[in-house]
Amino acid sequence: MRKALLCLSLPLALAACGAEPVWAPDEAVARARYVSNEPTSLTLYTVVSKRNGTGGHSALMINASQRVLFDPAGSFKVGSVPERNDLLYGITERMRKLYIDYHARDTYDVLAQTILVSPAVAEQALREAQSYGAVNKAFCGNSVSDILKELPGFENTPRTFSPVRISEAFAAHPGVMTHLYHDGDPDIQTGIVMIDGENAEP
Repeated sequence: MRKALLCLSLPLALAACGAEPVWAPDEAVARARYVSNEPTSLTLYTVVSKRNGTGGHSALMINASQRVLFDPAGSFKVGSVPERNDLLYGITERMRKLYIDYHARDTYDVLAQTILVSPAVAEQALREAQSYGAVNKAFCGNSVSDILKELPGFENTPRTFSPVRISEAFAAHPGVMTHLYHDGDPDIQTGIVMIDGENAEP
């Protein structure tokens, strides 16, 4: 699927993890609320360069009493997905796939690592993400590691700017389920075309 870029240069956005802080109104956040029927979990997304294996971006999907995506200083913008300081609400299955599809391209793969956690840990992760605040450029890995370090069982997460180091530490936890997505992967084809930050059926 061909996608219209939501920023002028995705490789540059991935390298800089750049974004502007925003604050969606209460009604938009309430309207977008999505509750998944899957077990409570954390999913670490790492955008990895196919050329040299370095990490271009780090994000954390939190499946708690609602499913959200902490996309620190990220460039993913969709009109139906309200944002509050890098925390995206309304992460339905379609939006989850679209997020991966947006980042997976001929130069980058997306590594998804999911671990089941207790409802209490998931809710704590949600609270940490809600209170973290807007993230500066190039601090995506640092902010994700900050949140993980606050969670029971994840205290040994290194505080680092490197998405790859965070991914390696996350992989050390028992029970982590891993999937590597490539550009054109049928698992992430959503049938949505991105146009100026909005979504439209082709």
